[in-house]
Amino acid sequence: MAFILGKKVNMTQFFTKAGIVRPVTLVESGPMIVTQVKTAEKDGYDAVQVGFGRKNPKRIPKPVRGQWKAIPDASFRWVREFRVSNPSDFNVGDAITASVFNTGDKVKVSAISKGKGFQGVVKRHGFHGGSRTHGQKHSEREAGSIGGGGRAGGRVAKGMRMAGRMGGERVTVRNLEIVFADAEKNLVAVSGAIPGRRDTLVEIRKII
Repeated sequence: MAFILGKKVNMTQFFTKAGIVRPVTLVESGPMIVTQVKTAEKDGYDAVQVGFGRKNPKRIPKPVRGQWKAIPDASFRWVREFRVSNPSDFNVGDAITASVFNTGDKVKVSAISKGKGFQGVVKRHGFHGGSRTHGQKHSEREAGSIGGGGRAGGRVAKGMRMAGRMGGERVTVRNLEIVFADAEKNLVAVSGAIPGRRDTLVEIRKII
């Protein structure tokens, strides 16, 4: 399974050899370093722990620095785990770069979406709102009835779509395509849009 961590850079366009323009998102991907290899015999499951990005070493707790003592100049901003079926293929200190992907690979991308604050039902859930005529004045974007004695016994049913905090959640977009991967420049171009603002941590996994 191919995987990598990266930072969202920005969106741009890419011209194929046939002259077709494609919208892509650039991700500054890797290199990330293997910090720990977990096996089913020792840890109960097979996984690889990796570190990515730079951080002030003074802000890293001493116990964590002790775990990374086998890795020179280890000061990672992010640490994540990926489940793998072949943990024996990885060793502590190995570098994983964008070369794990090829053009045309299908991937899924996970990131924290942009926070949008407190929003109403029209923006948050796509409600159409009320009619603009027939006596409406200031209630075009109101939610309408949220319950009553007939439907929910005088209470608001659980799961009712209402106004509230929107965004800032982990979102996964599937069936995206790797348009190109440049290991020398640590760049991966993913077709279309991916969640999050610029500099958001992005997880890219190949779909098998």
